[in-house]
Amino acid sequence: MILVTGTTGRLGRAILNHLTERGASVVGSSRSGAGGTRAIDFDRPETISLDGIDTLVLVSAGEAEDDVVIARHEAVIAAAERAGVTHIVYTSLAGEGDHLAFALAHRWTERRLGQGAIPWTILRNGLYADLFGSLLQWSGPELTSAFGDGALSAVTREDLAEAAAVVAEQVESASAAAHTGRVYELVGTPITAHEVAARVGAPLVEISLEDRRRQLNAAGLKPFQPAMLMSIHTAVAHGFLAGTSPDLATLLGRPPRDALEAAADAARASAP
Repeated sequence: MILVTGTTGRLGRAILNHLTERGASVVGSSRSGAGGTRAIDFDRPETISLDGIDTLVLVSAGEAEDDVVIARHEAVIAAAERAGVTHIVYTSLAGEGDHLAFALAHRWTERRLGQGAIPWTILRNGLYADLFGSLLQWSGPELTSAFGDGALSAVTREDLAEAAAVVAEQVESASAAAHTGRVYELVGTPITAHEVAARVGAPLVEISLEDRRRQLNAAGLKPFQPAMLMSIHTAVAHGFLAGTSPDLATLLGRPPRDALEAAADAARASAP
């Protein structure tokens, strides 16, 4: 049996859907246990029951400060060890993402898995194309960008979900050896803010990182979010997230979806 965590989130739900479509024996988990999922609250370790689970797809429990995310991941991994889970597939962050403000919890989790006894596979996910598009802000009929000429090797959420499902299904069907101890870099073809704006058909106005920070600070976000988003802006602008890898296409058995169009769709969706 495969268990996918966080299936109320978009990535976890998409992984669960792909596994279900492939006929896998799978169950999702959520804090509430709604919709036929197993009730697992990462913030309450006593609720984490992984009995009967062979393969755990651990979708990163972000949206919090590092200490909270790390405590959540520790609780789940420890529960997996107690329950005799035989393989953990973890959705991490692309290797070039070490400059991002939310990288630490991912790298801690990778290290924790490496020190544990359960065989593992690391899926180092690139940043979502729709996130990139949504970070281009509209100012009247114009898009604004603090990404400069920098490129991002963005990837669609659906491709990442399908790749995770491929790995989990193969691990569950006695092909674990092919993925044990493997670290996959799941990134796409580099795209720029200029290309997204051109696909949308809107003029692009470049603004400074200082201007973008001012906007984020005034947006009513959670305390940790402006720093996280600013780290994406500066990492892209200065060329730290444009690396490529064949791993995604290899796992999918086809070319990845058009990340540029996904980013453009997200930008269009927020148009005034």
